[in-house]
Amino acid sequence: MFGFHYLKASPTQHVFHYSGGSLRREGRSLAFFYFGPRSRLLAVPVASADVPFIVSETTADFQDLTIQGQITYRVSDPKRASTTLDFEIDPEGKLVGDGLEILRQRLVNSAQVLMHGMTGQLPLREALVQRESMAATVLASLRTSAAITLLGVEILNVDILAIKPTQEMSRALEAEAREALQRNADQSVYERRNAAVDQERRIKENELRTEIAVEEKRRQIRETQMAADIAIEEQRKSLIETRATNDRAEADTRAYALDASLKPIKDVDWRTLLAASGMSSDPRFMIALAFREMAENAQKIGELNVSPDLLRSLLAPERT
Repeated sequence: MFGFHYLKASPTQHVFHYSGGSLRREGRSLAFFYFGPRSRLLAVPVASADVPFIVSETTADFQDLTIQGQITYRVSDPKRASTTLDFEIDPEGKLVGDGLEILRQRLVNSAQVLMHGMTGQLPLREALVQRESMAATVLASLRTSAAITLLGVEILNVDILAIKPTQEMSRALEAEAREALQRNADQSVYERRNAAVDQERRIKENELRTEIAVEEKRRQIRETQMAADIAIEEQRKSLIETRATNDRAEADTRAYALDASLKPIKDVDWRTLLAASGMSSDPRFMIALAFREMAENAQKIGELNVSPDLLRSLLAPERT
């Protein structure tokens, strides 16, 4: 009414009230009446804010990629920001100046210049995996940038959300990655099969070594048994030799005894011995002896006839 207005600022706005070209008041959360025709109001937002961005860059190997991220900032020096950019508001508190858009665009432009310098030195493969290092580099550079300092802005954080190549290059990289993964899978299968074959070979070698050890033990057992058998045969041989020696000695003893017992009668006529033995009393023996004498003197006798009756009487058993 009559050109007077009332303004109530929020805690996140730093308000500057100029009247007649002079600064009348400034601060946060101010509430006051002012005369519109002679007043000019500036409201600088001091709360932290995010500025998203999507920029396109070219790598060192002339490949296009898209970088997506955001910059988190806050106005730390509202007075400097108000003298550099236009943050004028209308009587209803709405921002009519373009200071906020220019501030955000300058932040994005500064970040893009830094990212352009980094991606221009890297090939595509390396640029795709530089999110963290790129974000850290851009953050450090923006914090020390003189142009950002003159705006009265403090950079809180820089996030690189995605670095993407073109669709054609993405498909090519995916195909190459799939081939590499397939080769790795094939290599893993080969290594696993090779390990299985090597393990099988070790098992076979262990089995062969076990069989060799068993055969060696069996050979040792056989050799021990053969040695025992040889020892037994040696003992048996020694026993047989001893027994043969003893038998020869015994035979020699009996022969010597027999020779000693027969020596006195060795030169005696056998007839005398027969007579001495007492067999001369047997008629049949005497007849047999007579026949032997006749046989020895057959030439002298000439012819002898023996009748059956005589022979039967000679062979007949002696009557008791």
